[in-house]
Amino acid sequence: MNYWRERSQPYKPGQKKPFKVSRSKIELYKQCPRCFWLDVRLKITRPNSPPFNINKAIDELFKREFDKYRLDKKPHPLMVEFDIDAIPFEHTDLDTWRETFVGVSTLHEPTNLHVFGGIDDVWVDRSGRLIVVDYKATAKDTEVGIDADWQISYKRQLEIYQWLLRQNGFDVSNTGYFVYANGRMDLDGFNNRVEFRTKIIPYEGSDSWVDSTLTDMKSCMDSEMPAVGNSIMGGECEFCAYAKSRTKLTLETIKSQQKAQNN
Repeated sequence: MNYWRERSQPYKPGQKKPFKVSRSKIELYKQCPRCFWLDVRLKITRPNSPPFNINKAIDELFKREFDKYRLDKKPHPLMVEFDIDAIPFEHTDLDTWRETFVGVSTLHEPTNLHVFGGIDDVWVDRSGRLIVVDYKATAKDTEVGIDADWQISYKRQLEIYQWLLRQNGFDVSNTGYFVYANGRMDLDGFNNRVEFRTKIIPYEGSDSWVDSTLTDMKSCMDSEMPAVGNSIMGGECEFCAYAKSRTKLTLETIKSQQKAQNN
């Protein structure tokens, strides 16, 4: 509970104590500095989407599967199928690295930001280099991939994990993998079960952007609130646009009510 209260405190400009920022907060900044500022400075968060409990269950089952082969120091059959010359990595801190609010962590000294992220899995190749692995799940009637524009967040996620492990002194491969499960929609019925096709998708990551982004984030945190819709992604942030439109509508409604009362 002490840890939860500590991480829930808003950032105070000029504070000496390291400030915790999760992998998801870095992604939030990349999407919209204003939304990020409101979150860390005022604890005003974006509306939450419904939890994807099925995806969470698939993540947990994947972990159990790969952990069995981790103990045996053997590759999972999927790794063999997709010709990946590696085995699941065994480490005493793996369970900690997987914890959502702890994860792999490091202190970024130039900004005094305590950066952390909960990782899905780590493999290791014959040369001893670590491989970052992220589990994904969906259900669509086409082949899964990672080339859609919105999936840049997946790629940044993997790259941040690569950066975090390197900050902890590990030799990390630039190549990471997405273990992507796709629910089949071509069957005759549900029959109380969902079948999946799983593929492993390689991705060549680069964490060269992380340090400069953390520096920009810290500058944002110490500054005044960014302008509405000032999105790094380009165009207007949909959350800022909604907030602006909703505020405008509320003010117009109030003015209309006041005018009606005066008449």
